[in-house]
Amino acid sequence: MATPRPALLLPAVRFASTTIALLLLVAFSSLMRSSDAYDPLDPNGNITIKWDVIQWTSDGYVAVVSLYNYQQYRHIQAPGWKLGWVWAKKEVIWAMTGGQATEQGDCSKFKTNIPHCCRKDPEVVDLLPGTPYNMQIANCCKGGVLTSWAQDPSNAVASFQVSVGQAGTTNRTVKVPKNFTLKAPGPGYTCGTAKLVTPTKFISPDGRRSTQAHMTWNVTCTYSQFLAQRSPSCCVSLSSFYNDTIVNCPTCSCGCQNNSTAPGSCVEGNSPYLASVVNDPNKNSLAPLVQCTSHMCPIRVHWHVKVNYKEYWRVKITVTNFNYRMNYSQWNLVAQHPNFDNLTTIFSFNYKPLNPYGVINDTAMLWGIKYYNDLLMTAGPDGNVQSELLFRKEPSTFTFQKGWAFPRRVYFNGDNCVMPPPDAYPWLPNASPRLSASLLLPFVAAWTAFAILLMTHP
Repeated sequence: MATPRPALLLPAVRFASTTIALLLLVAFSSLMRSSDAYDPLDPNGNITIKWDVIQWTSDGYVAVVSLYNYQQYRHIQAPGWKLGWVWAKKEVIWAMTGGQATEQGDCSKFKTNIPHCCRKDPEVVDLLPGTPYNMQIANCCKGGVLTSWAQDPSNAVASFQVSVGQAGTTNRTVKVPKNFTLKAPGPGYTCGTAKLVTPTKFISPDGRRSTQAHMTWNVTCTYSQFLAQRSPSCCVSLSSFYNDTIVNCPTCSCGCQNNSTAPGSCVEGNSPYLASVVNDPNKNSLAPLVQCTSHMCPIRVHWHVKVNYKEYWRVKITVTNFNYRMNYSQWNLVAQHPNFDNLTTIFSFNYKPLNPYGVINDTAMLWGIKYYNDLLMTAGPDGNVQSELLFRKEPSTFTFQKGWAFPRRVYFNGDNCVMPPPDAYPWLPNASPRLSASLLLPFVAAWTAFAILLMTHP
């Protein structure tokens, strides 16, 4: 007859099982990629929609709706933003200035004065540059393009005016719209509920008088790279003067070549059919058509440690566009490296330090010079921009060992780029690469869990 296991061991077994589960969770979670819903380099970045009711009408109100892009380095490029919402009652849009609804909807019950839009869920877009002046208001008519706050705050705001009917004519009868959506131009933004706030005050041009809105509500929209696209959109390659090895972007960083089962997923740069594929009217112009590469990313950022001086060291950055369908206007690049606090000179790029951690200056935002290289052309001979950065050495921290000279992370147009694994970085000739701790942790945790399992279940 088998001897029963003492009851005192049961709590130990349960504790061991819980420990195993936690260790395995740590192991697998460390291998998973973050969805980037929270951006540690721009923790307060968002797009705020402000709705100011400025005038009552016979059956509703006139409002000025403004979009403020408070994101430091994430902008909205052509074809621009699209703002949507759902009316709380049976409101209609009588007229608009500085913007337009994309669809009029069913206005058949109106016999004489036909509204601009009768949809329950209207979507509004910006007007294009060159719109007649009598159809404009301040901050409108940029084709939906919003610059990032750090690049150009004066062009990080968009506005339109809307006349709303069947809406109520007092603060008590007006209902706030719901289910706001923001496309820029595709998915990626999630908007919260509208919240009533202190009415906005408007200062006259001479600064001697202020007026205020009858009602104001705000909506905050935040960005998630995972919602915008399931796969990354950029990657990073590395090289140095002290090692002949060029560390390419990780294979399949943004996808894998699959022309056998999914024809048209990429195109060779020397293909005779390139022009016909790029200009195919049946293709979605927003979907990237990339050059066939091992990484399949629309954008590659190359960081080359170029020269070592006595008191300085130099880096060359090259951004290459592999997308045949898109020019990147007003592009920007964000890089994180501990020596950015001693950046002395930058050539042919604009530079602004970002301090997401207060006094620590290790994050830099770079973008092109207007009319010179602020437009990154489509894939091809002209599809790249480059610059060089000169750093002053800090004796207490500077080293070329263990990949210190390479960036910690890189963003392009606000999207986190795929970095090579640390153990693949170019090493000094007298150094030997070792397994990265970040890669080693999951395996140590898994083996520890397995050992505990053996000990508790003899």
